[in-house]
Amino acid sequence: MIPPTTRRLTKHRMVNDNSMDIVSRERNESKNEDYAVVITTSHTPSKEAVELAKKLSQDFGIPYYNRRHLSERVKEGKVKVYYVVDNNLQLSVVTPTGRLFFHPGMAKIRMENYKRDGKDLLLEALKPSSEDIIYDATFGLGMDAVFMAHFVKQVIGTEVSAHIYRVVSYGLSKYQSKEEWINMAIKKIVLFNEDMKSFMKRQSDKSFDIVYCDPMFENPVYESSALNPLRPLASYDTLDTSTVKEMVRIARKRIVIKTLIKDSLLERLAVKFDRVITSKRSGLVYACVDLDK
Repeated sequence: MIPPTTRRLTKHRMVNDNSMDIVSRERNESKNEDYAVVITTSHTPSKEAVELAKKLSQDFGIPYYNRRHLSERVKEGKVKVYYVVDNNLQLSVVTPTGRLFFHPGMAKIRMENYKRDGKDLLLEALKPSSEDIIYDATFGLGMDAVFMAHFVKQVIGTEVSAHIYRVVSYGLSKYQSKEEWINMAIKKIVLFNEDMKSFMKRQSDKSFDIVYCDPMFENPVYESSALNPLRPLASYDTLDTSTVKEMVRIARKRIVIKTLIKDSLLERLAVKFDRVITSKRSGLVYACVDLDK
């Protein structure tokens, strides 16, 4: 069940009110010949791929470019970010650091490890139950959300970057896995293109059982190639104490914040954490405020 304050919003909506500022900027930029963001197809596209790219061009409010015409503009540096619809009708966004697309492969690996080892630090931090509703404040590629959704009733997420939101929400609506648990988990996810601070302000007290937040790391592991294309598109707003207090307000059972041992996030927050779970191997830290103790 979606909390009352979010029911009026549409599941996996491609563009909502919060993304219109970005769409407006893109439209203003498109009045010139030097488009900042465009959409195209893969080379030798199918008719279906062209039709979908043109439709998404209208949905996103950005220009459609024939792939042959795009290559020269990319080389000239006039286009640095562009969406691609391939012949499998998969949507991706290309940045100077690589191609970003939705794929829950990391969730699959995580589940395999959990079934083999019988433990997972994120689950240890969350302590989820089958009737829980989790708010994922910084959705990103949804790697954690898909895994979490398997263990709970619903995951509601916000992603402030319109580019990441478009690709991931499209992927959530189209992806079909050979692993049935992944398909079922995806059906439990509702994603909105909104900043977590404005979203949380509209929520009533104890709207969610668990609030989970995974902000961008201060000292990222650049060897993590899957995340590299995300970095130029992501929000780097840092958590402050007032934002964490909002998380506590809307949570019923606990909040969990993910960070790294070498980052200073927890030191900067005037928050008393009840549990801090650390992975010696990866350096990941899950800091928990337990409200149901």
